[in-house]
Amino acid sequence: QVQLVESGGGLVQAGGSLRLSCAASGRTFSSYTMGWFRQAPGKEREFVAAVLWLRGATYYADSVKGRFTISRDIAKNTVYLQMNSLKPEDTAVYYCAADRTSSGRLSYSRDDYDYWGQGTQVTVST
Repeated sequence: QVQLVESGGGLVQAGGSLRLSCAASGRTFSSYTMGWFRQAPGKEREFVAAVLWLRGATYYADSVKGRFTISRDIAKNTVYLQMNSLKPEDTAVYYCAADRTSSGRLSYSRDDYDYWGQGTQVTVST
């Protein structure tokens, strides 16, 4: 069974940085796409970024492009989300997700993701 465990959330001032980690276990992820989503209070869960596990190709939501970077460490089975120039509107619970049938697809749809972590809270203060 695939397990995804996020860490690295916290409270940061606007303009600051955080790095989220997602430790993945239970499978070989070479054919997977790994994604980050976020959900703010009263809003739907939205796509943030995705990466192809093997090839490393990436895709970002427009709202984070140029500020966030998704990456993966294959040896550590870990996906990262480096978040810079954080804004109050980035405040949300951030979720790691895995798409097992991606076949090279970089999906932004949460319906395409099969496994989810428990989430980590990111709060950006003014």
